[in-house]
Amino acid sequence: MVDPLLRWGCREALLLFLLLGSLWGAGTGQIRYSIPEELDKGSFVGNISKDLGLKPPELAERGVRIVSRGKTQLFALSPRSGGLVTAGRIDREELCAQSARCLVNFNVLVENKMKIYGVEVEIIDINDNSPRFRDEELKVKINENAAVGTRFVLPFARDPDAGVNALLSYRLSSNKHFSLDVKSGTDQQKYPELVLDQPLDREKEALHDLLLTAVDGGDPVLSGTTHIRVMVLDANDNAPLFTRPEYTVSVPEDIPVGTRLLTLTATDADEGLNGKLTYSFRNEDDTISETFQLDSSLGEISTLKSLDYEESSCYLIEVEAQDGGALLASAKVLVTVQDVNDNAPEVILTSLSTLVSEDCALGTVIALFSVHDSDSGENGEVACSIPSNLPFALEKSVNNYYHLLTTNVLDREETSDYNITVTVVDHGTPPLSTETHISIKVVDINDNPPTFHHASYSTYILENNSRGVSIFSVTTHDPDSGENARVSYSLSEDTLQGMPLSSYVSINSDTGVLYALCSFDYEQFQNLHFWVTASDSGNPPLSSNVSLSLFVLDQNDNVPEILYPTLPTDDSTGVELAPRSAEPGYLVTKDHGQPPLSATVMLTVAVADSIPDVLADLESIKMPSDPEDPSLTLYLVVALAAVSCVFLAFVIVLLALRLRRWQKSRLMQASGGLTGMPASHFVGVDGVRAFLQTYSHEVSLTADSGKSHIIFPQPNYADTLLSAESCGKSEPLLISDQINGNEERGDFQLLCVQE
Repeated sequence: MVDPLLRWGCREALLLFLLLGSLWGAGTGQIRYSIPEELDKGSFVGNISKDLGLKPPELAERGVRIVSRGKTQLFALSPRSGGLVTAGRIDREELCAQSARCLVNFNVLVENKMKIYGVEVEIIDINDNSPRFRDEELKVKINENAAVGTRFVLPFARDPDAGVNALLSYRLSSNKHFSLDVKSGTDQQKYPELVLDQPLDREKEALHDLLLTAVDGGDPVLSGTTHIRVMVLDANDNAPLFTRPEYTVSVPEDIPVGTRLLTLTATDADEGLNGKLTYSFRNEDDTISETFQLDSSLGEISTLKSLDYEESSCYLIEVEAQDGGALLASAKVLVTVQDVNDNAPEVILTSLSTLVSEDCALGTVIALFSVHDSDSGENGEVACSIPSNLPFALEKSVNNYYHLLTTNVLDREETSDYNITVTVVDHGTPPLSTETHISIKVVDINDNPPTFHHASYSTYILENNSRGVSIFSVTTHDPDSGENARVSYSLSEDTLQGMPLSSYVSINSDTGVLYALCSFDYEQFQNLHFWVTASDSGNPPLSSNVSLSLFVLDQNDNVPEILYPTLPTDDSTGVELAPRSAEPGYLVTKDHGQPPLSATVMLTVAVADSIPDVLADLESIKMPSDPEDPSLTLYLVVALAAVSCVFLAFVIVLLALRLRRWQKSRLMQASGGLTGMPASHFVGVDGVRAFLQTYSHEVSLTADSGKSHIIFPQPNYADTLLSAESCGKSEPLLISDQINGNEERGDFQLLCVQE
């Protein structure tokens, strides 16, 4: 049962340590605490939330957590209180052995800031270990002729505690022959020696029982004992002697197992059994006996297993030589292990953002990682690097932590993924390296509008198309991805001939295919001009426009329309004069449609000696009621056949008509009927106007069923029929003056065809 006074003292010490720890941590850049060892699990260490400038609930919200390279987590965070607490019982001796100070270092990460804070906790030793001898009983053999003042090395006790709690002194039970002398070595270890104060007499007393007590300086004082049995032997007056009191050897950690490190040499002046020496480890612990082997006869020390500098950098071995008479001598052996570069650097990824927006700001932290090399010196110094052709850089933080951050603007359309190789190389010879791969995906933003493949488009469609027929297709390219690259198409709001554009054409919003909503008519309009808009589905959406021209192509879907001469409405007839200079093969009219279409008009040819005779006969000519009478074909055939018959008569009549015309012209000038009228003037009869030519005309005469027809051909080029435009705008020209009464009357009608 623990004494109440002792328990009170521990509690007071704990409070003092906590107060000192808080003051220690608040005054420096690094957070420091101090606690005694052997606290219960969950014991308070320090107010970490206060030292971080956070409130207790913010520890979880900001992702505060402990980052440590150790396999065993000694401390934990209490989100409720905001304090740093122990994760279990802490044994200082297990952590730091007998080191003067026992410091535990770790880091606290604030996840949302990607910020690291160094924390150092000193573990204060308490007197929880008693001094302990390796053996509960030790046998010491002493020759009876041993001189007064002869010293015998005794086993020393070990106390894992440090400072005042460590081993303080030795005490020897009361006796009349021996006393105790304690010496301090260079390693501050106290070594007890048994000193012979009075000569021994084996025959009187062959066995002496002594009790050696080791005492520490703790409060309360703890102690340990060992029983020493001194056996008095017959005279062996020479003790072994080592050539040196201390041996040192330095070896690299990668030497093969079984390598001989050194040979110890001791001498004994005695002969025979008293001079034969046996070597052995003195007070060796398990580590020494498992690592080294000592040849008891030769004194050679060799390795039993591989040395590891990272496990232990030095070994202190005590070797004793004992002769056959039980006299002893001891020597120290210090084995120093040299570090070799046998550990590659280690990379520990602490935090990583695998998805990075392409519009992130320069200097955005992508990852946080630490590097560590278990070697020492230059072998443990490392250099960290990444390829130089990447838009990223490394920035060193505290305690070998590095930030990976952006240095250039990211463009997903140029590079969507990055596989960053982090290379860590130490400064050893030869250098060792480690590579860690960090994969980062660039997240798309809507920074590219849809782009048409051409600056403008034009297409053609034949008139009389079917409704709903596909006309054209437009396509775009959007280098973005996902919704940012999904494009929809639409047409501009416009009107055509008072109707909205949407009543003529439509576009498929998904495919960009343009459709006709009506059947186009070339005679109504020949082209449409409108804009097509392409918009993506980003937020906000981006769009672009392109102009599209739709041309309607003509089809031969209209028959020729006779524009001149028009059918009269007042029983009059139209007159067209043909020039006398018209040559055979003169072109009257033509149709170029595919397939060719036709229209029919009745043509009446009046044959007269002079123009006045023709004008007089035209008054009595009536238009046929049906221009498409089947007898027309018969008339044409008969007229064609009659031409060959009357050709000779036509030559004679032509001469007569020319003479007659000249005579009529003089008569008209004399009578004043046409006197003073310019040759280019029009003459009107019954509201119909005709154009009189001023030069001689060549007359062709045909006969059909008792009727004579006269045709006045026009000259090529100079005096042609009215143009297509003037035919469409002008009225038929008629002349109604009386022609010579002696001439037969015939019907005459002009034909004007517009292509």
